[in-house]
Amino acid sequence: MLALGVLYRSSKRRRETEMRLWSETAFRRSMEESLTVGLRAKDHDGRILFVNPAFCNLVGWEAEELIGHQPPMPYWDPSILTETQERHSQLAAGGAVSQRFETRFVARDGREIDIEVYEAPLIDAMGAHRGWMGSVIDITEARRAARRTRLQDETLARTGRLVTLGEMASTLAHELNQPLAAIASYAAGMLNLMERQKADPQVLRTATEKLARQADRAGQIIRRIQDLVKKREPHFQPLDLSAVVDETLGFLQADAREHRVRLLRDGAVRQEVAADRILLEQVLINLIRNGMEAMAETRHGDAVTVRLSEAPGKVVLEVDDCGAGISADLRESIFEAFATTKPQGMGMGLKICRSIIEVHGGSLTWREARTGERCSRSPCRP
Repeated sequence: MLALGVLYRSSKRRRETEMRLWSETAFRRSMEESLTVGLRAKDHDGRILFVNPAFCNLVGWEAEELIGHQPPMPYWDPSILTETQERHSQLAAGGAVSQRFETRFVARDGREIDIEVYEAPLIDAMGAHRGWMGSVIDITEARRAARRTRLQDETLARTGRLVTLGEMASTLAHELNQPLAAIASYAAGMLNLMERQKADPQVLRTATEKLARQADRAGQIIRRIQDLVKKREPHFQPLDLSAVVDETLGFLQADAREHRVRLLRDGAVRQEVAADRILLEQVLINLIRNGMEAMAETRHGDAVTVRLSEAPGKVVLEVDDCGAGISADLRESIFEAFATTKPQGMGMGLKICRSIIEVHGGSLTWREARTGERCSRSPCRP
């Protein structure tokens, strides 16, 4: 009877333990089936040990088809197969350290899926590192949204350049007319000399050189306009910021004369910056023209100054104008869309400028002149 009692108690404890195990297993299975994040466990050789329903739905294969499968996996993208195999080898050699990376899968129906993977060490009950548990997140739509946003920003930036050129159209026409008129004048003079048969070769040579310089000047203006209106991807390359500023100031000289403003440059930088020349020129043109227009009625000087300086790990570019400053009601919203003080303004210029500077890894801010300073400032810090 005693033996039967002990056996009964042992069987009861075993049944209770089994029930707890079944409950925990059912609870875990419910959690796995409710997850929208794909889970995939694999051993050190890459053989799949476990996949949850979300992972199967993502790639289009059933769990029975994937469990036990050795690399290469059927959902690996053939176009980056070598890269994927190298990452698998690096993961195996990296030890029990969590890792994160982005890659691309190909679903069973041929769809390309951009994914983000978090790999965590798979540790068993004895504390041994048996493989990896990966959380797989579908970021396809997020990437598409990011691409759409980037394209919208690029379109907005190009629209901003077109608006700026539209506002400068009469000034640019006048600026372009000057070298063309000079070319016509030199050509007419040379023809007169040749018709009178009094053409001194040295005089003709000098006139031809001047004509060529004016033609080059006209060509530079046209090329600059073409660059500004052209639809293009951002192209980052090492740039001499001082040269970019000088070219931009030269391009705006005619506009400055019309506004009766002097354009000055102060300081220089020795280090090059990785930037897109056209985008930086767009920012400079917008800030300088804003400064000139701010000085149209109320001014405390006659110059817009572009200052260059260096700081540890960065280059500071400041545009100082001598206008009346920024009104109190605009100080919090000056970089927001449609915030403008111009009667015909769109209110997109500074928003575009800030987006461009942030693409370059910098920030665009403003401040008013402190006591003892003669002008307000709009510093741009790329």
